[in-house]
Amino acid sequence: MYSHLEFVLILLITGVLVVVVFHELRLPPILGYLLIGITIGPHALGWIPDTTETRYLAEFGVVFLMFSIGLEFSLPKLVTMKHLVFGLGSAQVSATVLIVMVMTWLLDIDWRAGLALGGAIAMSSTAIVSKILVEKLQLTSAHGRQIIGILLFQDLAVVPFLIIIPALAQQNDGNLDISITISVALLKAVVVLTLILLLGQRLMRPWFHLVARQKSSELFVLNVLLITLCLAWLTEISGLSLALGAFLAGMLISETEYRHQVEDDIKPFRDILLGLFFITIGMLLDIQSVVQNLLWVLMMLVALITLKATVIAALSLAFKADSAIATRTGLNLAQAGEFGFVLLAQAGTLGLIDNQIMQPVLAAMILSMMLAPFVIERSEHMARHFSAAEWMRRSLQLTTIATQTMTMPEKKHVILCGYGHSGQNISRLLEKESIPFIALDLDPQRIQEATTAGESVVYGDAARQEVLIAAGLMRAMVLIITYVDTPSSLKILNHIRLLRPELPVIVRTRDEQDIDLLKEAGATEVVAETMEGNLMLASYALTLLGLPLDQVLKRMAQSREERYSLLRGFFHGTSDENNEPEEPQLHSITITEGAAAIGKTLAELQIEKLSVEVMAVRRHNTRIPSPGKETRLEIADVLVLRGTIENIAAVEIQLLQG
Repeated sequence: MYSHLEFVLILLITGVLVVVVFHELRLPPILGYLLIGITIGPHALGWIPDTTETRYLAEFGVVFLMFSIGLEFSLPKLVTMKHLVFGLGSAQVSATVLIVMVMTWLLDIDWRAGLALGGAIAMSSTAIVSKILVEKLQLTSAHGRQIIGILLFQDLAVVPFLIIIPALAQQNDGNLDISITISVALLKAVVVLTLILLLGQRLMRPWFHLVARQKSSELFVLNVLLITLCLAWLTEISGLSLALGAFLAGMLISETEYRHQVEDDIKPFRDILLGLFFITIGMLLDIQSVVQNLLWVLMMLVALITLKATVIAALSLAFKADSAIATRTGLNLAQAGEFGFVLLAQAGTLGLIDNQIMQPVLAAMILSMMLAPFVIERSEHMARHFSAAEWMRRSLQLTTIATQTMTMPEKKHVILCGYGHSGQNISRLLEKESIPFIALDLDPQRIQEATTAGESVVYGDAARQEVLIAAGLMRAMVLIITYVDTPSSLKILNHIRLLRPELPVIVRTRDEQDIDLLKEAGATEVVAETMEGNLMLASYALTLLGLPLDQVLKRMAQSREERYSLLRGFFHGTSDENNEPEEPQLHSITITEGAAAIGKTLAELQIEKLSVEVMAVRRHNTRIPSPGKETRLEIADVLVLRGTIENIAAVEIQLLQG
């Protein structure tokens, strides 16, 4: 038997190792926690016993998960998406529960167990699906909005299920008694919720103001924990669940201006305890029982994925979506979810679901979550395969993009990837300089607003090769990635490297940690927001401290040297002041007849050894930016060099005289 410290060490070691592996594989850590629970639980290696204390501690993971959902609960957001949330979302949960109840009735299983199973199976994984949607930039797409609407309702539907399931588990003799029990539970919940919300709204804001005035981060975190656990305790002693009280605490705090600070402070507690919860869920799975009933598990897995995908796709079609969007929505939500485990564990603990039924269902739910990333990845292909309208829509989209760029002059237009704040600000400057551009974006509402105003923006995923080609990639002068998404930027850079490697590409990123990665992928220049913001703050501070403006600008230029190579150095003239010899500058040199460099490559000349860079070569009125080492110089070539005056003079002698 292990000691308590040894239990903790086992959990920490296995947790760290497995989660690192799953992060490297770009899979959700939830699956790693489930795998840990299955492996080290009482039904496998037996390192961790399934005790009441362990389960009670894990229940706090659910408490903080529900607290986070409460923080995200936004009435304005629900109002704007009410058609999807309360229409499509409620239809999905109701239809799934009803179908599962009918299936369990046909298998001669108690209807109360069928209702609990239906509620558990109706849930999908918010963590897995939302993460993949963000990575694929599909959060605001047509199917993305439907998915988010359904997930929002599923999160809300957990609350009544948490009230109903304990009521169902009570021993009663007839349906009338059951209905009375459920009615009493719901009435009790309404009374408790009303009291907490009415009193809480009056007290929460002034109380948080009082705590915040103390300017103590420890006190602030302790206060959040106190409120969360206090409301959880109140709902528990009222005969309801801990999770319900935590949800209410999150709702109350979301109405204050401290919401975002609270979310950041509570995240470490939530993630750690939630990981422990999923470990305990994995511990419930009896591998021996699963192996003995493997055929049933596989049948349930296929039934679960098929049922949810079919129901959701059919409802999506009923809500006027085309077949491609319906197919994507159904396949994206075909897996089980975190709250499904919460409801299943609650029903199992209360004895509502027999262990012989629970084991295959639990195994099927876990397997469905493990398969989810692969099913979602194939959803695009399946949507195109099953939907002729999808082929037509994509063809029409590419035609629209190509038509927009056909009138633009050769090698004159700019491609903007993303039309958010940054993209729109850049477009204003381009318009003032009469430089044509086309912007690609994935937000339908933004595109509709912008096109109505006459802006040159079209719907298209810039990370797709065919979209870039339609946008005139082969004829563009510059491409600018205006949004912060390194994986998407790397995809775009890969397409450009294959199709048009000489095209200058400017990439926006959050901080300097991805600059080298993006540079290696082919970015001409990378602009880091945090670095630029820090430089601007420092420049204002130095100016206010009395330093001359030219000295401040010099310091800023020196700070950018290492990272922003294209932003240092410029062509000097006789009117320039403070033209210091050690300051980098740009200088053009023409290769005249008889010059020693004629016929030699840049690699042979080894100009970089003199600390000078070749920025571009102009040949026959064509500018070659960032020429390769294999570039061979010809008569009348113009080299644009960057370096100090002294070093450039030495290179000029080498190029012309040898």
